[in-house]
Amino acid sequence: MADTSVRMNTNTRDRLAALAKERGLSLAAYLDDLSRQEEHQALLGHATASFDAAVDRPGFQEAFDDRFGGLPDPARDSAPRAA
Repeated sequence: MADTSVRMNTNTRDRLAALAKERGLSLAAYLDDLSRQEEHQALLGHATASFDAAVDRPGFQEAFDDRFGGLPDPARDSAPRAA
């Protein structure tokens, strides 16, 4: 893949370079890692929003419980407590 240049404020470049150095990375490697992390966070955000929307659909929780057995019985699964 070909390299390219990015124009940014010198202070921003210096802060990013310092962060990269702390991690033992070149600035290019750090920016690549940072962009991958941000892509991952965006995908997690979309997945979370989709799950939240699904949970709100009528019948979803009942269907989930039917398929996966529902929540465990608290009395059966709780650890004994000291007096």
